[in-house]
Amino acid sequence: MTREEALKIIETEKLKNFNWYGDHVLRANEVVISEVSTRWSVFTADERESVISEVVYDSESDALEDFIERLRADKILSEL
Repeated sequence: MTREEALKIIETEKLKNFNWYGDHVLRANEVVISEVSTRWSVFTADERESVISEVVYDSESDALEDFIERLRADKILSEL
């Protein structure tokens, strides 16, 4: 998956509560993707803005897939 594809999915599916490559300060209950050197980190921030369930990838494509999956899960949970 590319960044462009991920952004298109976010827009089309109206996904929310995310931090796209550090575009703002970490907030509670959001999914984050960031680039660290030549690797990519995906994690969720809990209600206290603590990092939970972080996974670091060697492939940006894999990181973006995880990022989108987490955003989709967040959307489903928020609609319950």
